[in-house]
Amino acid sequence: MTAIKHALQRDIFTPNDERLLSIVNVCKAGKKKRNCFLCATVTTERPVQVNVVKVKKSDKGDFYKRQTAWALRDLAVVDAKDAVKESPEFDLHFDRVYKWVASSTVEKNTFISCIWKLNQRYLRKKIDFINVSSQLLEELPKVAEESVPSGENQSVAGGDEEAVDEYQELNAREEQDIEIMMEGCEYAISNAEAFAERLSRELQVLDGANIQSIMASEKQVNILMKLLDEALKEVDQIELKLSSYEEMLQSVKEQMDQISESNHLIHLSNTNNVKLLSEIEFLVNHMDLAKGHIKALQEGDLTSSRGIEACTNAADALLQCMNVALRPGHDMLQAVKQQQQRFSDLREQFARRLASHLNSVFVQQGHDQSSTLVQHSVELTLPNHHPFHRDLLRYAKLMEWLKNTDYAKYEGLTKNYMDYLSRLYEREIKDFFEVAKIKMTGTTREGKKFGLHGSSGKLTGSTSSLNKLSVQSSGNRRSQSSSLLDMGNMSASDLDVADRTKFDKIFEQVLSELEPLCLAEQDFISKFFKLQQHQSTSATATSEAEDTDGGTSSRSHPPGVPQPVSSEKDMIRQMMTRIFRCIEPELNNLIALGDKIDSFNSLYMLVKMSHHVWTAQNVDPASFLSTTLGNVLVTVKRNFDKCISNQMKQMDEVKISKKSKVGILPFVAEFEEFAALAESIFRSAERRGDLDKAYIKLIRAVFVSVEKVANESQKTPRDVVMMENFHHIFATLSRLKISCLEAEKKEAKQKYTDHLQAYVIYSLGQPLEKLNHFFEGVEARVAQGVREEEVSYQLAFNKQELRKVIKEYPGKEVKKGLDNLYKKVDKHLCEEENLLQVVWHSMQDEFIRQYKHFEGLIARCYPGSGITMEFTIQDILDYCSSIAQSH
Repeated sequence: MTAIKHALQRDIFTPNDERLLSIVNVCKAGKKKRNCFLCATVTTERPVQVNVVKVKKSDKGDFYKRQTAWALRDLAVVDAKDAVKESPEFDLHFDRVYKWVASSTVEKNTFISCIWKLNQRYLRKKIDFINVSSQLLEELPKVAEESVPSGENQSVAGGDEEAVDEYQELNAREEQDIEIMMEGCEYAISNAEAFAERLSRELQVLDGANIQSIMASEKQVNILMKLLDEALKEVDQIELKLSSYEEMLQSVKEQMDQISESNHLIHLSNTNNVKLLSEIEFLVNHMDLAKGHIKALQEGDLTSSRGIEACTNAADALLQCMNVALRPGHDMLQAVKQQQQRFSDLREQFARRLASHLNSVFVQQGHDQSSTLVQHSVELTLPNHHPFHRDLLRYAKLMEWLKNTDYAKYEGLTKNYMDYLSRLYEREIKDFFEVAKIKMTGTTREGKKFGLHGSSGKLTGSTSSLNKLSVQSSGNRRSQSSSLLDMGNMSASDLDVADRTKFDKIFEQVLSELEPLCLAEQDFISKFFKLQQHQSTSATATSEAEDTDGGTSSRSHPPGVPQPVSSEKDMIRQMMTRIFRCIEPELNNLIALGDKIDSFNSLYMLVKMSHHVWTAQNVDPASFLSTTLGNVLVTVKRNFDKCISNQMKQMDEVKISKKSKVGILPFVAEFEEFAALAESIFRSAERRGDLDKAYIKLIRAVFVSVEKVANESQKTPRDVVMMENFHHIFATLSRLKISCLEAEKKEAKQKYTDHLQAYVIYSLGQPLEKLNHFFEGVEARVAQGVREEEVSYQLAFNKQELRKVIKEYPGKEVKKGLDNLYKKVDKHLCEEENLLQVVWHSMQDEFIRQYKHFEGLIARCYPGSGITMEFTIQDILDYCSSIAQSH
């Protein structure tokens, strides 16, 4: 164990400036026994640090390595397990409990003893030693000394003594004295007793000298005591003088305290005066209204610009005084209460005067504008309200002041403005629409037919009668069918392009006059009544107009029912709705009149109204103008859809004459007229999609009606009716180039081609009827399985029968048959479509094809017979050419 201890000291602890004091060979309890050493060490440098180090033998060699170290101050408990019975087990309680088994009880006791000594010497904290008797702790070193061999015991004990007894070196003077003493006694080394005896004698001599010195100094002590008594008397005298001085200073202190208290009160008074002056200055500066402002509020001129400006400044100053943020306690001052009451009286007085004056301005505006109505009554223009708006905008700041100070009067002014202006605008707009209706219907005499009349230069319209009109037909209709584009029993063909263009210009003029009027009024309301206009992302009126299935627009609401005002923008829209409540019904009446004049007018109105709705929504999607025009657009869209539906209905109800040929059906020609007009109107329109949908519905209805009429035709063959009408439809679609009807154009062409071919084949069966029947029989035998070269052996189809049939159709007879066929085709076809030559050329080609087919059958079924037709292909060409030229 000594060799291990020296090796550990040399290899592990000396490099770290530590000294190894005790060591014990241990292994962990309850596990596979892997031996290690627990070492108690101290550092060589101060302050001394005491550690418990676990040292383990390396797995790769015979050297030891330091594995874990604990500071002794972290050790809480040392448990020896049994204080009576010797046991090699013990526990050390650091951050957790470590259970160990020592190789021998002696090593365990020696290690615990060393821990106990280190704890006593270096640690303020006392470690708890449990299950270790106090006797064992005291005798443990002796026991260890007896049981361990002498050399080993000396080594361990010596190590412990070095740890416990701190070594103190001799200083230089002590070393020098010892050397001098030993030099004087050379025999001290050889005769220690003689040396000790000498030292004892010298010590006695020194003690005697000390006693004599003390006795010699007694006299001096008495003198010193006397001097001390005199000093005490002097101190008493000084204390008496100090007491008298203290009494004198006490009176001075009381006077100084009184002066200090007086200065404090003076300072406090000055501070209060400064604060009071600050409060008074605050109230005077913020709650004092200039006399000029008071005079302006009481007597200021509200008609002149200078007077309005003075009143505005005074009102702002009054509002600023009334809204001043008073400090705590100000409202309890009587002067403040009086001033506030005075401000309230001034505000109330000026608010009444301002409201009364503005009401008078509103009334006067109504009278002034009425004088201009006669001037505008003969022109399709609306009076300009800009001068009135310009004059009123001078009061905008005062209106804002009124809104912030007396909302009840502000609200009353708002209602009065709406009442006066709604009556004024109603007169202007109704007269404006009367002029528009007269211009649409032409002369007054013609206007009476639509429910309009004039009296003594003043226009009065019976607009309610527009919904009860029954416009009679004017002009002749086509004899074959009634007009499908007539909504009011009027023939659309009797109204020329000039009339429609005139209507379009009038309608555009109406919208162009209404739009700036509404925008100007809305802008004025926003500025004058200080209502903010915010952008909106609500649904637009156009999306509502897309719903073609009818129903009241979700934006519309019953007249006179107030809408909930959720914002200033809603208030603007509510005011506009009340002021211009007559615009929407007047527009609807005008639309109804235009639709009754000519149903085609719904196309013009749809395009114009869509454009104006789009323009209004770009400015503000939720404005009154956008909403109103959107609602009217829904009505226009319904009229347009109704126009399309009526055309389809009349197509379904069309009847044809049984005595005359059909030709081009009226609704086919009228579809061409409708499409041409619609394309010119919708060339650059925003709502092209509506027209495309109408096109699809109409063309499908035309297709169905054409087939229906063709099936019912008795005078004209079905194929001719189909061929001519689908050729006309194809030509129309090709000319107009309507992109959404490309599929229908191809279908019309296909139907035209199919029925042309069917008509040609059907017609050509009659000129060579017997020959056709003969070769049909030949083809039937071949189809039944008879070989072509054996057909001539059939009794009904032998060579003699063939020659007989061929002789019945000489060239002269064929020409005669073709001439009769040409005349019959000419009777079937109409002149408008000019398809006779096309059909005749197709018949010629088909006849030649049949001729070649017959010759082929003769060559295959009657080979070597020498039988040929009595006319050639060249003869056919000559016959057809001469017949066409002769007619």
